[in-house]
Amino acid sequence: MKNYFKKLTLLFVIGCALGSAGSAQEFNIPELATVGQNGVVSAQFIYELDEKPTAQCHASTIIETSHGLMCAFFAGTHEKNNDVGIRVSHFNDGKWSWPVEVTNGFLSDSVKHPAWNPVLFRPKNGPIILFYKVGPDVDNWWGVYTTSTDEGRTWTKPMTMGKNEIVGDLLGPVKNKAVQLADGTIISPTSLERRGTPNGRDWRIYFEISYDNGKSWKVIPPINDGITYDAIQPSVLIHKNGDLQIIARTMQDVLVTSWSKDSGKTWSKLEDTGLPNPNSGTDAVTLHDGRHLLVYNHTTKKGEEPKGRNMLNVAISKDGHAWDVVTTLENKPLQDGYSYPAVIQTSDGKVHITYTYGRRSIKHVEMDPTEI
Repeated sequence: MKNYFKKLTLLFVIGCALGSAGSAQEFNIPELATVGQNGVVSAQFIYELDEKPTAQCHASTIIETSHGLMCAFFAGTHEKNNDVGIRVSHFNDGKWSWPVEVTNGFLSDSVKHPAWNPVLFRPKNGPIILFYKVGPDVDNWWGVYTTSTDEGRTWTKPMTMGKNEIVGDLLGPVKNKAVQLADGTIISPTSLERRGTPNGRDWRIYFEISYDNGKSWKVIPPINDGITYDAIQPSVLIHKNGDLQIIARTMQDVLVTSWSKDSGKTWSKLEDTGLPNPNSGTDAVTLHDGRHLLVYNHTTKKGEEPKGRNMLNVAISKDGHAWDVVTTLENKPLQDGYSYPAVIQTSDGKVHITYTYGRRSIKHVEMDPTEI
């Protein structure tokens, strides 16, 4: 694997803008991987760029089914447009099916809203749940869900998540998948995005937790103040000793982390991971062997190309503290870039990643974690 590493050391200094002393880490950034390198087994689009069902697509989510894989994403004219709905595609025998819209934000013929950020999740002994958001914008959206008992072929009538006195409308997992602990507790990582505040934006991470397999939800209040770090869209990692960890994006050019020792009831103060981030979504998963895998843009908005969302990487950690960048999935400048990855490990041990490709298609990469 190391033969494919580009002999480049990236020194990334963070924290100065926050008024702290800052920290520094060195990362070896691999060259662009092709199939057969750095763990990459295959790479393909869900649909070809010249055969688009809609003008744009974004924010994919992926799950394993008894028939293979299923991916969902939102698609329409463009993000925020009222015609944006949630489409689903199935992967069987090495091919993705044509994506079909299964739900949208149409409340009536005259009241139409865009749909946002689908998240697929299957609780133990339960149906597949498709969480998503509906509303005119991120300040005023609300959580909706539909379920499927036939591996995503048909879906129930959508239901709203309900309300909570702490956060208002429940949202469900805001971008990244929920996790279910050994005792059955479901932790849905979510966040609030508010504009028009004294700081311009107010981004807070919170959690929706269910102790009855998703029938009802309790809110763990926001764990950050929205001042030191404006953070959203966490993903949850599960450590061997039972500790939980989140990784989240920020507006401060870094990824941040927090830890819980009581199954998600309380969380530590957000801290810098040492990994850069151009204010773009990430996702992470704890592998069967106990390692943790993160998919993210190892860039900031400034500097030379590839910058912003023009590079997408995979990093591995044994302890959630020290991360090694092991694969570069994309690094060629592209309009609208490579963004919003989703990642799972399937029962055969393979890792599957989907991500937005220039908002023109969703790309699917299969990886073998034993090779990275």
